[in-house]
Parts: sequence; C-alpha cells; structure tokens
Amino acid sequence: MRVGWIGTGVMGAPMCGHVLEAGYSVSVHTRTRAKAKSLESQGAAWCDTPRSVAAQSDVVFTIVGYPVDVEAVVLGADGVLAGMRPGGMLVDMTTSEPSLAMRMASRAADKDIAALDAPVSGGDRGAREGTLTIMVGGPEDAFDRALPLLHCFGKPVRRMGEAGAGQHTKMSNQILIASTMIGVVESLMYAMRAGLDLDRVIDVIGSGAAASWSINHLGRRIIRADYDPGFFIKHFVKDMGIALAEAGRMRLALPGLALAQQFYIAAMAEGLEGLGTQGLYRVYERMNGLAVD
Repeated sequence: MRVGWIGTGVMGAPMCGHVLEAGYSVSVHTRTRAKAKSLESQGAAWCDTPRSVAAQSDVVFTIVGYPVDVEAVVLGADGVLAGMRPGGMLVDMTTSEPSLAMRMASRAADKDIAALDAPVSGGDRGAREGTLTIMVGGPEDAFDRALPLLHCFGKPVRRMGEAGAGQHTKMSNQILIASTMIGVVESLMYAMRAGLDLDRVIDVIGSGAAASWSINHLGRRIIRADYDPGFFIKHFVKDMGIALAEAGRMRLALPGLALAQQFYIAAMAEGLEGLGTQGLYRVYERMNGLAVD
C-alpha cells in the first residue's frame, strides 16, 4: 500500500515517521518543506501539492491546522480528491468540524473514494511513542483497510460510527480536557501557595480519584515551567469553538466549556497562543500577581 502524508507539524511528523519505520512507501507534502526534511531523510518522497501526493498514493493521511486548511487540502483545485484515483482512501486526522467530515465523505464517495475522519488524542508524547488514541468515523470496510496503518502510531483505535462520528467523539474529548485543565492549574496554584512540594502533590493526587493524563503529564511540565506545545493553545481555542458551535446546533448549554474557552482566549490576548495547553498556568500567575515578565 502506497501512503501519502500531508502535514508534518508537532504531531504529524512523528506519526508519519512511524509509518516509514513500518516499511511503507510514503509521499509527503507540507506547507513549509523544511518541516519535512527529517522525513525525507528517512526515505519519504517530497511532492509539491496535495494533489500530486494523492496521485501516487493508495491512502492519504492529512493532519493540518484548521478546518479551512482541511477544506483547501482535500477539496481544493490542487487537493487530495482532485488527484486520487477511484478506490483510494482519505484519512483526515485533523481535529475539525463534524459537518466538514460528512461533506468530504460525500464528495469522496462521488468519486468512489473512501473517507475516514480520525482525530487523535495523546499529544506530542503519544505521537512520538506511537500510543495515540484514535477515534474514527466512516465505513466499516474502510476502517478495516486503514487499521494496520493506524496501528503504526495509535492504540487504542476505535470506530465510533459513520462519517463525522470521529470528530464528534474528539469534541467530547476536548470538552473534558478543557474543564480538567482549569482544575489542574487551580490545584497546582493552590498547592504552590500552601508551600507544598508540587511533584509530591502530583505523586499523591495523580494516583487517586483525581488522576488524569493532564495532571500526571502536563502538571509535571508546569512545575518545570515547560510550556512547549504538545498541543497549541491556538488550536485548542479552535477546537473549543467547534464544540460550542456544535452544542449550539444541538441546543445544548455547556457553561463549563464556555468558561474554559474564555480563559484560553485570555491566554491568546496575552500573546501565549504558541504555548502548549499547560500555558494556562501563566494566565493564572498573572491573575494572582505571580507573573515574572
């Protein structure tokens, strides 16, 4: 199976690297070619457009920034569907809009191309270690075909339903993380003010009923003032916006999510959009007069 890969950022580059390590032939494209150099050195072939990637691939993976990027990369004149032959498969791993996933699946089906929406969770660490959780929407037969490739960088991998179901599941994931991150930051802020050893605090509360991936992994980064992005604040704000819009269409009130989004918008207003989601701690530092500029 010939693989195409579009998007080689913090997540995409290591994910594609695992596919190369598994022995697949890979064609790659990304907006900034320099970000694909390490993959080229591992044997990936560079292509100038998404369309040219698709023309020489049986399955194309995309993982880009925003829904507008997905639309351009997949549905544009030089996009994946313009170059892919009938019988091919598209797997979009960007966290994007469920409605866009359904529209792409419909357009792909018109060309006898299978489409899966397959967003991931697990951050940069999961991408590097090949342990991402992958939630998939789309036809069962296409899911079965894609599974060996998805297992190159993910476990568990679950099909959640038809087109759009993967994205809806990822929205549920992001809603949970959003409020959890407020809890992580406030918990550590309290422990710090109380004069506790924060590593020891995480050792204890991270093994009990309050345990979460966020406290055990991102909490440690906060202690070390490591705000490098495993997942960018700017992308998290995008995800929360999608979830709130979907909730509005479903006539659901999600005030906790709306509050979390406002905190993260405050982070962006302070110029922190390029930090990881744990950068929310910086907002709390400034709110409490603890920031050192």
